[in-house]
Amino acid sequence: MLWLDILILPISAVAMAFASRWLVRALMSISRYLCWREFVVAFFTIALAASLPNLFIGIISALRGVPEISFGDVIGGNVLDLTLVVFLAVFWGRSSIRTDSALVQNSALFTAAIAILPLLLVADGTLSRVDGLILILVFFLYAYWVFGLGDRFTKIYNEGRVDKHEFIRATGIMLVSSALMLVAAAGIVRSTISLANYFDLPMIFVGLMIVGLGNVLPEAYFAIVSAGEEQNWMVLGDLMGSVINCATLVLGVVILIHPIHIANIPAVAVARIFLIVAALFFWIFVKTGRKITKIEATLLFAVYIVFIIIEAVIAR
Repeated sequence: MLWLDILILPISAVAMAFASRWLVRALMSISRYLCWREFVVAFFTIALAASLPNLFIGIISALRGVPEISFGDVIGGNVLDLTLVVFLAVFWGRSSIRTDSALVQNSALFTAAIAILPLLLVADGTLSRVDGLILILVFFLYAYWVFGLGDRFTKIYNEGRVDKHEFIRATGIMLVSSALMLVAAAGIVRSTISLANYFDLPMIFVGLMIVGLGNVLPEAYFAIVSAGEEQNWMVLGDLMGSVINCATLVLGVVILIHPIHIANIPAVAVARIFLIVAALFFWIFVKTGRKITKIEATLLFAVYIVFIIIEAVIAR
């Protein structure tokens, strides 16, 4: 029933948002208790947690035979991460986000290239299982490279003491949040399929404009919190890690389950162009001046606004 799917979608989206927020908070507490290094927390722990909604939705959509939802989610989410979330982090923080770390500088180029990689692989109209293996391999190569540089980043993430009881509580919240995210993902996929069929909208478009926006909330939350505490390079670590995780690991797993065939529709063409533009601008701003200023963040926000307007016009 259409009315039920219309009701399920916002409920599932809200549940996903709260579960993602609880999961990020729980992992931050666990990281403090275990005295993990900041680069591990930023580039992997939080970034992987923020990618779980994308992964759950991707797996469920692939099992239901509509992996295009996941492709749209990843592309749309990466555009949001590189534009809107950067804008929010810069303006929420007290100053520009500094990018003078060698790891951040090198990862910025890697992030831009990886964000564009799925677009290159899908140039023939299909993301095959071979393409999925390539994406997963790239993820592990990136992980190996980052952990290889880990000895340069020895600062412990210890913002606030966490005792054993808080650690146990955070672990329980992590497990419950993950389960809730899985249930919410199933609801989102079900509603998305129903609404797309009813309004005769391409699955990719729905993934781009609806699912992608909802799934970017964990990155936005952590980026804003970190910016407020002036942990600038953790902001970038989370954002770049999330972009890379979604474009490689998440999309790769989805493709292994079900190859993706991309229809040549205007919404996809526009998304490709704006993802390339956002990735290039992000890389340039990180490299120039070794910081992202409010003016540069505003320009990224303008890219996002133009993207939304054009996609909305196309959908009419």
